[in-house]
Amino acid sequence: MPAVIRKSDDSVSLVERRRDLVHSISWTVRSSAWSPPTDVYETEDAIIVRVEVAGMREEDFEIALEDGFLKISGTRPDVPERRAYHQMEIRFGKFSTAVGLPAPVNVEKSQAEYEDGFLTITLPKTKPNFIQVKE
Repeated sequence: MPAVIRKSDDSVSLVERRRDLVHSISWTVRSSAWSPPTDVYETEDAIIVRVEVAGMREEDFEIALEDGFLKISGTRPDVPERRAYHQMEIRFGKFSTAVGLPAPVNVEKSQAEYEDGFLTITLPKTKPNFIQVKE
């Protein structure tokens, strides 16, 4: 497995960090894993990550937050019967995706829900602590 060296400079943008992470993951799992369509959007109170991956159960997902990145992985099972495909577009097996979070979040209050083929993760934003200065 090739070594991955990451910059520790805080000025590196989230886009660059995500690209480096996806690149490093692809070196190790490209041949056997796929990445499902993923949306990340922000509301006033939370960051929402929505992953489209049908045919799963809620307990089939692994979700971790590490260094400002939310990592989602799992395995979508395929039917073991033998088939002769004429067209094959639905992916099965191991999958993973990683998204950079644009703001600090409260992990303890985070929620994940799987419904109608979508895994939706709600990550409440942390409120900044303001220090009042007396004059």
